[in-house]
Amino acid sequence: MRPMRVIDGGITAPEGFRAAGRHIGIKKVKKDMALLVSDVPAKAAGVYTQNLVKAAPVLWNRAITDSRSTVRGLVCVSGNANACTGEKGIRDNELMAKAFSWLLGTDKKEILTAATGIIGLDMPMDTVLKGIEDTFPELSNKREAAKNAAAGIITTDTFLKELALELNIGGKVIKIGGMAKGSGMIHPNMATVLSFVTTDINISQELLQKALSRAVRETYNMISVDGATSTNDMALIMANGLAGNVEITEENEFYEAFYRALLFIHEKFARDIIHDGEGASKFIQVDLAGARTEEDARVLAKAIVTNDLVKTAMYGEDANWGRIAAAMGASGGYFDPSKLKVEMSSENGRILLMDNGEPVSFDENLASEILSHRDIYITIVLCDGKYKARSYGCDLGHEYIRINGEYRSHS
Repeated sequence: MRPMRVIDGGITAPEGFRAAGRHIGIKKVKKDMALLVSDVPAKAAGVYTQNLVKAAPVLWNRAITDSRSTVRGLVCVSGNANACTGEKGIRDNELMAKAFSWLLGTDKKEILTAATGIIGLDMPMDTVLKGIEDTFPELSNKREAAKNAAAGIITTDTFLKELALELNIGGKVIKIGGMAKGSGMIHPNMATVLSFVTTDINISQELLQKALSRAVRETYNMISVDGATSTNDMALIMANGLAGNVEITEENEFYEAFYRALLFIHEKFARDIIHDGEGASKFIQVDLAGARTEEDARVLAKAIVTNDLVKTAMYGEDANWGRIAAAMGASGGYFDPSKLKVEMSSENGRILLMDNGEPVSFDENLASEILSHRDIYITIVLCDGKYKARSYGCDLGHEYIRINGEYRSHS
């Protein structure tokens, strides 16, 4: 089996997928629509926000993926969330799917939808419908088309989030491509994340869903920028089978190879989202080992990156291990504080702050040098069991307040 490798590409890298993106007028200047098409019916899977308030596209897509029916395309708008818009929002979302399906010559229930942006505003349907019609002729499998689509789904993001991989499964070359958006309103159990992945692998819908759910659990559900869980977030994958491999119907070595590739893509996007956190000046990675249970490990690791006092300490470049210990202690996860070990590191060095539950004298100048770097790594070692977890977060400072204070008036 040939090792997985990164290739130049995005959402159009796999066989049989075309995309487009352009400015249609929802935003003032930037691209605000993306279209994606599979040339043949594709299996689909999705993971969605756990917020009880769900946007119209989330409800629409969930019905499609729960039914395990095939899909042909996706339409996404940026600048308007179509959330908290009542029955009109539901109708507008259906009309958006119907308009795209008519151009494709397929059924509206074969079209996935997505939206991101300001909550509570009616969708400007004249603009959206004309935008679909104008964008449709630009659908292409070219590299530039993938970039345009990736640009069409972002909001406050400062860079495009794309990736493509290639691997060999059963003697066939499999390609996986993806694009994502996310910068603010990011919190575990999904976030303001739109994540779209395409692949030409032949796999059962059940295992496609299982692989996606596993990958999301380890990536998007372990990140936090600001503690806010969105109404719109979703991770979708479409698999059209055009690579021609024998269908994967059991959790064998081919399934595991595909899952590892999917995990690689979503981990890359999760890290990109945190690096692009609204107003963030620090990227924080927490690696925790030695927890009693898997759930304890996940809860404790997430508690560190979601704690505002830890986040502000990182902004202030303060090696405040006490805030880390306190965040863990209030999380509801179990650990023995008397055995707690805490380290911080960056490219500028590593420093031990706490060992066996006791504070360790350390060089404050070295600590400041370590924390002056953008990427900060916090290592937690427990003595309660064998389980481990990784979480990602960022600092919290003045710029985040400015961006979100001006969000509606400057979008």
